[in-house]
Amino acid sequence: MTGRLRWGILGLGGISRKFTADLWTAGIEVGAVGSRSQATADAFAADFGVARAHDSYAALVDDPAVDVVYVGTPHPFHAEHALLALRAGKHVLVEKPFALNAAQARAVVAEADARGLVVLEAMWTRFLPHMVRLRELIRGGAIGEVRALTADHSQRLPSDPGHRLQDPALGGGALLDLGIYPVSFAWDVFGRPETVWARSTPTATGVDAQTTVVLTYRDGQQAVTHSALDVAGRNDAVVLGTEGRIEIDPTWYRPTTLRLVAPDGRVVESVDGVVPGRGMQLQAFELERLAREGRASGDVLPPQESVAIMETLDEVRRQIGLVYPGE
Repeated sequence: MTGRLRWGILGLGGISRKFTADLWTAGIEVGAVGSRSQATADAFAADFGVARAHDSYAALVDDPAVDVVYVGTPHPFHAEHALLALRAGKHVLVEKPFALNAAQARAVVAEADARGLVVLEAMWTRFLPHMVRLRELIRGGAIGEVRALTADHSQRLPSDPGHRLQDPALGGGALLDLGIYPVSFAWDVFGRPETVWARSTPTATGVDAQTTVVLTYRDGQQAVTHSALDVAGRNDAVVLGTEGRIEIDPTWYRPTTLRLVAPDGRVVESVDGVVPGRGMQLQAFELERLAREGRASGDVLPPQESVAIMETLDEVRRQIGLVYPGE
């Protein structure tokens, strides 16, 4: 495939607005949008100057003006809508978490593989400049042998029982909405954990208000992650090595600054990771690159790794007793 892809936006909530704004900042064409409501689709299209607005997801994925579909619906519908787009012959960028559980994630990847299409999880943090530099520093031995990681994603979010984040039927809770970030970060640095330990505090609606996860690895490394939706945290992160550490300032999962710090506290390097907008366009660049090169998978976040991360989250949910309707 040559040239730029034309994007379709499936599901027109807040995250889709942020993503679409970054696409326009980067000059990426949005060919069409789709909602379950024509009025919602028309309003979204008018806000972003999109020519085509559909009143169903099926119409969006069948639109010949769309080459790739961004799935921005709530977690329980990610797999269903990703499969809808793949079966229409479209590449897919599916919002994180990749699916509600690992079984759904496997089905999505299998469909993409069978059709020779690209499917990518929209874990935008992986593609930000400071995270690219973090991987370079680790690979280059800048902090010696990497031994530990800590990362927090805690926000004070709406406590209304009817809110999406409080609703089990919509995959609510801290873990899948917020905890996915630090767990994916641990996977990025250390790979597959050998053991998973998790503890949680539930909300009145039965989803997790806060969850702490400890991951351990074959050679003794440890990753500690915390997520919460009822308190506002610092949202910083640090990677510790035998010859130094890498500190990521708040908010670590957004464009921010990174420091390489020697054991004696000297700042050896400082990285300004600010990019235009929120930086969500960078994941779109990655999907377009893969499609253009005829590749199903990249090195930064292969789809099989997204499946494996869902396996880790499944184990966390098993330990904390969080089961969603229909599972």
